[in-house]
Amino acid sequence: MSVTKITKDNFQELVLNADREVLLDFWAPWCGPCRMVSPIVDEIAEERKDILVGKVNVDEEMELAAQFQVMSIPTLVVLKNGQVVNSAVGARPKDAILSLL
Repeated sequence: MSVTKITKDNFQELVLNADREVLLDFWAPWCGPCRMVSPIVDEIAEERKDILVGKVNVDEEMELAAQFQVMSIPTLVVLKNGQVVNSAVGARPKDAILSLL
């Protein structure tokens, strides 16, 4: 599966109502560390069919960023049954991102 673009319009359906774990990557195109994490998140999306991997552009989706109290990016958030179960701020290697799941 590829990464899903998450917006306020599809958040309820895709994230809160997901029947599996969700990994959200809060990012922005101008963010250097985000550009380092992005290919890793893409790779995880391709390898892990058991989870939904979504990206939230904080410039376009300020309401979602505020809802998750995102103050720094990249911020990775893991949700299960619509509830946050783990999160991390800053660039991380692949094994550290996978350990959040």
